[in-house]
Amino acid sequence: MRAIRSIGLLFFAVLMLALPRTASAQVGVGVNISVAPPAIPVYTQPPVPGDGYMWTPGYWAWRDGDYFWVPGTWVRPPFVGGLWTPGYWGWGGGFYAWHPGYWGHHIGFYGGINYGFGYGGVGFWGGYWRGGGFFYNRTVTNVNVNVVHNTYNSTVVNNSSGHASFNGGNGGTNAQPNKEEQAAAGEKHSPATSEQSRHEGAAAGNKSQYVAANHGNPSVAGTSKPGAFSGNGVTGSKGAAGNAKSGSSAGNTEGRRSGASGGGARSSNGGNGANGGGNRNGTGGNKSGTPHANTQKGGGQAGGGRDGGSGNRGGASGGGAKGGAPKGGDGHRGGRETQ
Repeated sequence: MRAIRSIGLLFFAVLMLALPRTASAQVGVGVNISVAPPAIPVYTQPPVPGDGYMWTPGYWAWRDGDYFWVPGTWVRPPFVGGLWTPGYWGWGGGFYAWHPGYWGHHIGFYGGINYGFGYGGVGFWGGYWRGGGFFYNRTVTNVNVNVVHNTYNSTVVNNSSGHASFNGGNGGTNAQPNKEEQAAAGEKHSPATSEQSRHEGAAAGNKSQYVAANHGNPSVAGTSKPGAFSGNGVTGSKGAAGNAKSGSSAGNTEGRRSGASGGGARSSNGGNGANGGGNRNGTGGNKSGTPHANTQKGGGQAGGGRDGGSGNRGGASGGGAKGGAPKGGDGHRGGRETQ
């Protein structure tokens, strides 16, 4: 009997260790959160530190009875072609629950939350993978072209002015997963990297990141490196007292409002680039026919040639996204942004 009990305890311990660290840091077992997370703060994106880094948007996490802000930051993806689907808070059953983000080859559902910087509620407009390298859309990404050379310009339509940080409930988004997001949910995923988990842990250990101290306006809202909460490359929210300054004034400086609300072209490393704007209904339905990446049309780039391989359709002569996106390759093409 004692041996059976020991085996059971050992199994439970192994199970707990196997749980994703990001999920355990958000909501404890048996904790029902009845208080909505604050709005997504407006902040400036720190400049990308170099080629190959991916932006992971900031978000509100929960610990010890309060929300705290985990700054947006630049990280290395765990594999070439990796795209980050942000986590989100969802209302259901009388409480708010956290749905952790993940790495995959396609962008999945993230609650219709407009996190900005290419994450406008549906899909991703900040860039695409091609030939083993990532190309950055300067319209929604803070890029120093003297440091990063794989860039293009493609404006993005922003139909959302909301700041909601959760899906469902009173004041949340009403987005539902489209077919492509549902398909992405069934693909193989990788959880947040250990670097991302340490970054969240650093935020959890910083009392100034909690709502009780910052009232929803964190002084450290974005960082150029995980866990770096001071110095160059740190930015604060627009409403925070004594805002931290970014290490560079280049690129996008309007925080979360720069993302496309309605989606449109979706980032994907499977080829079949999108042709322009796509979804024009914010976080709701898609008017373009196909709601996700593959060969979307409607409301974005126009004209131009087509590349021979997967990738660009429309845009500058010879193929390529309008405004200078390289020819061919994998991934999405952005639409227009009009703020």
